[in-house]
Amino acid sequence: MWLLVAIAAQFVNGSSAVIDKLLLKKSYPNPIGYTFWLGILGVFSLVFLPFGFRILNLSEAGLAFLAGIFFILAMLFYFYALFYGEASNSVILIGAISPVFTYIFSSLILGIELSSHQFVGFSILIFGGLILFFVESAPFRLKIGLFALASAFSFGLSNTLTKSVFEMTNFATGFIWIKLAGLFTVLAFLLLPALRGKILRPKGKDEFKSKWAYFLNRSYAGGGSVLIYYALLLGLPPLVDSTYNLKYVFIFLGGWLILRERFRGWALVGKIAALVVITLGILWLAVGEYYKSDAWASAGWAPDPQREVVWGVTFSQKFSEKLGSDPHTYFAVAQSANSKDGKVGEGAYWRENYDAIIKELKPKRIRLIAYWDMIEREEDKFDFQNLDYQMDEAAFSGARVILAVGRKLPRWPECHEPEWARAKSSKLKAQSLLKYIEAVVNRYKNHPALLYWQVENEPFLKFGECPPLDKEFLDEEITLVKSLDSNHPVLITDSGELGLWFGAVKRGDIFGTTMYRRIYNDTLGFIEYHLPPEFFGLKEKIIRRLTGEHEKKFIVSELAAEPWLPEQLYETALDEQLKYFDLDFFKNTIDYAKASGFDEYYLWGAEWWFWLKIKHNTPEFWEYAEKLLSRNNI
Repeated sequence: MWLLVAIAAQFVNGSSAVIDKLLLKKSYPNPIGYTFWLGILGVFSLVFLPFGFRILNLSEAGLAFLAGIFFILAMLFYFYALFYGEASNSVILIGAISPVFTYIFSSLILGIELSSHQFVGFSILIFGGLILFFVESAPFRLKIGLFALASAFSFGLSNTLTKSVFEMTNFATGFIWIKLAGLFTVLAFLLLPALRGKILRPKGKDEFKSKWAYFLNRSYAGGGSVLIYYALLLGLPPLVDSTYNLKYVFIFLGGWLILRERFRGWALVGKIAALVVITLGILWLAVGEYYKSDAWASAGWAPDPQREVVWGVTFSQKFSEKLGSDPHTYFAVAQSANSKDGKVGEGAYWRENYDAIIKELKPKRIRLIAYWDMIEREEDKFDFQNLDYQMDEAAFSGARVILAVGRKLPRWPECHEPEWARAKSSKLKAQSLLKYIEAVVNRYKNHPALLYWQVENEPFLKFGECPPLDKEFLDEEITLVKSLDSNHPVLITDSGELGLWFGAVKRGDIFGTTMYRRIYNDTLGFIEYHLPPEFFGLKEKIIRRLTGEHEKKFIVSELAAEPWLPEQLYETALDEQLKYFDLDFFKNTIDYAKASGFDEYYLWGAEWWFWLKIKHNTPEFWEYAEKLLSRNNI
């Protein structure tokens, strides 16, 4: 609701700003006088007297007066900035920095913190305002910058104090007191001879030519002011203030059509780009607010918090072996109660890891990986011993398995092809890959543990040491699997944050998304996605509509439950790992995932939890996962 009110307010304020510029430059070049009469118009706030007005106590009245005083100061500095600069320059500069001050003051004074989706929308709108400022062709002048900075500072403090007043009283009372404070402030201008002269005896032959236009515009802008105050009552000050940049649309059009301001070349491109960014920011906030509203729930789109949720894990024999390659880890396993005769032989660690997952965590679902380079170490010689063990143990425990086949499979370096295949031509390598897939499918298509086939891992995401995607060959792989086994669905996966999903959804019988919140990028460093969990639900709805796949099953095939660091986990100090992924963040990730609305999740990190428990005597992650998976829904 606050967002709709704020948008309406910015529509009024944006068009009014263009008229302000027209009047100041051509008929009433007097920021002092303009501010004075703006404050005088505060007397019309008394129309709200019948709507619950009350007398405030001393502290409440003091806050209201401070809010009103800083509002008048903000407008005074605003009019000076507008007078000395272009309408599409000075106003936009204030719009870019004012929300930042509002956010700072709201955090310090009111303790307000923005949620993830709110912070993203706030940042997008600020970014749009900064684009506008930096593409301006007019030279930046220090005087304009100082007035804009002072105005933004005062707006930020006034907005925060206004919200504080509304938290103590009703809208009518707060609005009247704040506006009367502004009225008394501008009346104080008359006590200073220099200001009194500019108000009562302004210079300029055209000073009264458009006085009726001036008063009409002030009345019009007054409506926008009421809407802004009401939006502050309903919403958070930083978010309300960040919508200030919506004025750009109207200032851009008004500056072009009325004030004859011209924008060409890169300046025009930049302004259009900023308009797109600002629009995206508003849409982002709108979607987030809709998700939180009763309308979202009544439409049947909000996830049912009581729904049955199935939790599974991914297990990688390769990754487990690497974690277990440390001799201290082997020793710990050898001494554990699960070790066979206390001896550690070939493959002991990964089997201990897998057995513990099956017997202690007891997942109902598990994703296993048929690594080509482990099954076919020598050409045409297939070794299924280890994968047989994993499949059979899963079946014995009652767990159902997603079995991933292909060349691009989970865990670094993503591309898992045998050494002998690398020397082959692309055509011969493709033939060998299909032969391996055929062997795997034929061996396990009737296995009681098999639930789905997964063909390749995130094939549409360029990541890891793999060649670019060949869509035709991916289709050939999928066709081969379905021709050999028509009884089990094929899962195709894609990146949750970066993937478009479209190609994967169209090709698979089931679609799987990843869900990562903290990642590391070689260029950008550590990144935290400030995406609300509803992002995934919205993306699902959009893709279903675009593809027409309204009944297809969507799952989270990879829910990150271990840290993503510059080096491999077994190469990184434990304190560095826990710095980026501690137990609280693990628990928060589970809550986040449940709020996204899916009902089947495969956690990524079971090998790491076991490694922490065995090598580092840090069993908390394992114990929490055990609780989660054994109860299946916490």
